[in-house]
Amino acid sequence: MSFVPGLILARRFHDEVVGPLLARRLPGLPYSAGLLDGGSELLGLDTPRSTDHDWGPRTQVFVGNAHDVAPVRAVLDAELPARFLGWPTRYAGGPAARLGTVRADGDRHGVTVDELGGWLRERLGADPRTGLTAADWLATPTQRLAELTGGAVFHDGLDGALTGVRARLAWYPDDVWRYVLASGWQRVAQVEHLAGRCAEVGDDLGSRVVVAGLARDLMRLGLLLHRRWPPYAKWLGTVFATLPDAAPVVDGLAAALGPGDWAAREPGLVRALETVAGWTNDAAPAPPVDPAARPFHDRPFLVLHACRFVETLRAAITDPELRDRPPVGAVDQYVDSVDVLTHADRARRVAAAVVGPPVGA
Repeated sequence: MSFVPGLILARRFHDEVVGPLLARRLPGLPYSAGLLDGGSELLGLDTPRSTDHDWGPRTQVFVGNAHDVAPVRAVLDAELPARFLGWPTRYAGGPAARLGTVRADGDRHGVTVDELGGWLRERLGADPRTGLTAADWLATPTQRLAELTGGAVFHDGLDGALTGVRARLAWYPDDVWRYVLASGWQRVAQVEHLAGRCAEVGDDLGSRVVVAGLARDLMRLGLLLHRRWPPYAKWLGTVFATLPDAAPVVDGLAAALGPGDWAAREPGLVRALETVAGWTNDAAPAPPVDPAARPFHDRPFLVLHACRFVETLRAAITDPELRDRPPVGAVDQYVDSVDVLTHADRARRVAAAVVGPPVGA
């Protein structure tokens, strides 16, 4: 079988199989369909390697009423073909987290059926159609937002509800954006001086570990400054490198993590810091700040003193409750556990415990 990118395969599966089947067996059923639930294909980054697990023709079907779920599932379970474009539509045995219904005989097919509101609440912890508070935004990992605004909608027969949800999730409200950016720079401010200090005492590995953490934070900040939802770790570097002006940061971080002593690596880190600082000024969410690096007190290494960006971004927030929150940011800025971030209920409980009562709730 020749490789077909997942979104193309899924769209054709809906248009040529799932949609016609529902129209024939459940005429007049209002539903929406797309692919928004995870996987490299949602970012257009799948390759033949992706086909080794959880792979095949997939579609998500959404209905407006919970009582429509069972009849739709029954039709699909009974009448989906065995193969599509050479790919099996049913998968025998084993857990496959992103694949759909499991039949009594143990086979699993790649079409899920859910009531839209329930699915959104399970996926995000809230239904965007009823509005999102600042707390809702901050309890939602950016990977989830990348998935829901990436992927594709194949049919939107629920009065455009699915398209509307994606539009609502396109980007943060301005104050939330400023707060998340300030929190990103706060993370940089807390460790930017440590790489040089580690190297100074002969801990080159420790120095590189610090730089690696800074690299992650700077790439996430860079994507946020370009209004792109940062994806999870596997694709963070790939997506970051697609930014039109990413080269100085990519080259700088590669040098900072590369061979040589600190004197050889420090200029790369400085270049990356100053570039992302310049992007912050260009994005104009707050008054500009001098992006030039400077010495860290009397020590012989350069830092941005990123706390200056934290201060100006927080001062530009108009919502006083949000402005006064501790600068910890969105949940995936301070939690790095997949087992938390992939469960909306867990992420929301952690966020509530960290930042206190929700803003605007």
